[in-house]
Amino acid sequence: MNPHHSDVRPLALTAGAPSVAVKQRTLSAIDGVRQLPPGSPAPAPAAAKRTGRVLRRRAGRHVPAACLAAAVALTGLAAWQHERSEQSARRARQAYERLEAVSGLLAAPDARTAHARAANGALITVVASGLRNVAVLTVAGLPAPAPGKTYQLWMDVDGTMRPAGLINGDGTVPLHGSPATATAVGLTVEPAGGSPRPTTDPLLLMALPV
Repeated sequence: MNPHHSDVRPLALTAGAPSVAVKQRTLSAIDGVRQLPPGSPAPAPAAAKRTGRVLRRRAGRHVPAACLAAAVALTGLAAWQHERSEQSARRARQAYERLEAVSGLLAAPDARTAHARAANGALITVVASGLRNVAVLTVAGLPAPAPGKTYQLWMDVDGTMRPAGLINGDGTVPLHGSPATATAVGLTVEPAGGSPRPTTDPLLLMALPV
């Protein structure tokens, strides 16, 4: 049934005494009307006008504030959507770069693979190519780092551990630096954001497969 349709039909304007049904409807309607005490004056037209002006002034003061609040909310929403879009685009670029690095590495004729298990139980796989001068690390079963901590990768170059990237969960990441000049890969737990040099004992130290 159409909710806007009414079963009440307009009464024909004809002369004559009201029917019993009309009387009953009228009496029933009176019972629901709030009665004023005898002699209660109706609101003066001037008072009604003053009330209307006050309400309009108050509404007028609130309208600009409401508009400003709406504009600020919309601006914040647009900025949030833009930031989310930028983050999504950045993640997509990073994923594409990782895919390109891994694809190119696996296609190299001298690609070599090595496996090891870290002290925390994570399984580490390193694939490296001297011709491509690229190495990637894949980790599985890596426990989440403690709050305020991160896992940091290292390359051992002539006995010096150099930062090679961060990883906080299972996945594949390219190692920063040249595997041609490194002899080993390390993994430590560091403060969030990483460290310029290791501050904890290594969870893993494995030879590069080159």
